[in-house]
Amino acid sequence: MSVPIRVLLVDDDPLVRAGLSMMLSGADTLSVVGEADDGAAGVEAVAELSPDVVLMDIRMPGLDGLAAIERLRERGHTGHVIVLTTFDADDQVVRALRAGAAGFLLKDTPPAEIVRAIERVAAGEPMLSPAIMQRLITQVTDNPAVERRARATTLLADLTEREHEVAVAVAEGKSNAEIGAELHLSVASVKAVVSRVLSKLDATNRVQVAMLVRDATETG
Repeated sequence: MSVPIRVLLVDDDPLVRAGLSMMLSGADTLSVVGEADDGAAGVEAVAELSPDVVLMDIRMPGLDGLAAIERLRERGHTGHVIVLTTFDADDQVVRALRAGAAGFLLKDTPPAEIVRAIERVAAGEPMLSPAIMQRLITQVTDNPAVERRARATTLLADLTEREHEVAVAVAEGKSNAEIGAELHLSVASVKAVVSRVLSKLDATNRVQVAMLVRDATETG
């Protein structure tokens, strides 16, 4: 039997944490290893517990989720952070993704989908649907469009033809299996190409790759 995915819950609402803990504990593939009620406590819990996946709320007193994600990145945390949001703060979600978050979940997401999202992120797969990914990407406002496009174009120019094909497929929200079927590659080969793409683009995760592809192709 495989080892359960270790999950840490970071949310200032005790009812939300209790509900998530109860729901996730019912999944054989997951194990809730700890909880924290703010960003600072979450950062310390990550250092102490080394979870595979962190569910991180954005709006919390003291150190908020965004600042916590940035602090984790500074400390070299290699786990996967999933942002919990009500989807009324798109700009904060995009900033979290740029800071290194693996994706996001709406707080009213059905339990089965939350479990699947955690499993997918733990495996290094993207967890954003193409429609949601495009909605988030279009909210980026931290750099002028022309500058973003120039930077993205320069980075993408260093990719080989195969790496560029994979980068575009990643931007479309496709899984490694779907990319392999489309490009006639094994999943292992796709993983290897994705790793090279991440390295060449100086990207932390697949969402950042998608943002660069979008920046390079947008005309607005």
